[in-house]
Amino acid sequence: MEISQHHKTALLFGASGLVGNQCLHQLLEHPAYHKVISFGRRKLDVEHPQLEQHVIDFSRLEEYAPLLKGHDLYSCLGTTMARAGSREAFFKVDYTYAFESARLAAANGVNQLLLVSAVGADPDALFFYSRVKGELESAVKKLPFWAIHLFQPSVLLGDRRESRLAEQLGGRLALGLDRLTGGELLGKYRPVEAAQVARAMIHVAQRLEGGLFVYPSDEILALAGQDNKDISIT
Repeated sequence: MEISQHHKTALLFGASGLVGNQCLHQLLEHPAYHKVISFGRRKLDVEHPQLEQHVIDFSRLEEYAPLLKGHDLYSCLGTTMARAGSREAFFKVDYTYAFESARLAAANGVNQLLLVSAVGADPDALFFYSRVKGELESAVKKLPFWAIHLFQPSVLLGDRRESRLAEQLGGRLALGLDRLTGGELLGKYRPVEAAQVARAMIHVAQRLEGGLFVYPSDEILALAGQDNKDISIT
């Protein structure tokens, strides 16, 4: 598809999640996009004249290939081991569905991929979660997108639909430490709001610069144009 700065179509996977939901609302208000096409298992409780929703069966992604046409693909798919219930189920969501949707979009000429990964992503990582994220990054780097943007947030902050007490406590501790040290100690492990990740993703999509780019948490915060001193710990 022709590289464009205006009147763009955004494809969005994972709009029901923490970062994806922020992407959805910010994309719908962004002047560069005239249409947002969302793909998910369930219909979102969102109505907007620029929003087109498709309820799909992820195990049959190939059948929806004709719908994957646009300028920018925002991939925010992801789950947890606890929610998935098994390594196999986790891999299916975080790798298979994410890669296949990207592969089909690239084949249709979508220009840019903006993918939410995670800090520590490494195909040779000891931890399964980080290894899967690393394998996904390695795989999508080979796809023929004009630009690939990989976002590696550390602790994600924001209102989740499900309660994750350990993550909430960890986020508060990390945010408090980040404030005390001015962000210098944590670096790429700095906590970041889901809204900031979404803002950074949309921002870099407008730069129209081809190539491969990787953004850890500290760079995400810089791109989002906010500092963690403005985020509430409570």
